[in-house]
Amino acid sequence: MRARERAKARKTNPSILRLLEALRKASRENDAKIWRDIAERLERPRRSYAEVNLSRINRYAEDGDTVLVPGKVLGAGRLEKRVTVAALAFSQKAFASIRESGGRCLTIEELMRENPKGSRIKIMA
Repeated sequence: MRARERAKARKTNPSILRLLEALRKASRENDAKIWRDIAERLERPRRSYAEVNLSRINRYAEDGDTVLVPGKVLGAGRLEKRVTVAALAFSQKAFASIRESGGRCLTIEELMRENPKGSRIKIMA
C-alpha cells in the first residue's frame, strides 16, 4: 500500500483513536492478548465491524457470561439470559432488551477497567 493510500485508510474518529490506544496499552500492561485482538478488529474499515443480534447472544451465551462485540448490538430476537454485554454501540431496542432481561450494557472502555486481564470474555463477531 502506498503512503497516500495509507493516509486515506487511517481512522479519523477521535473516540475510536483513543479507544485503539487504550486497548493496545491495556494489552501491553496486563499481558492480555484479547485487547490487542479487539484493537485489530476495530482498525478495519467501519463497514466490516461486527453487527450482532440479540438472538445470537441468546443462542451462544450462558447466564452470567460476559460478551464483547467489536461493533454494534442490534435488537432482533429475544434475550432470555442475564448477560453483560460490552460493545462499541447498541441500538435502542437492544439496550432496552438487555436491561429488561437483567443484564448490563457496557462500553468497551468500561469492560477494560472492570476486567483488565480480559479473562472469561466471549467475543462475538
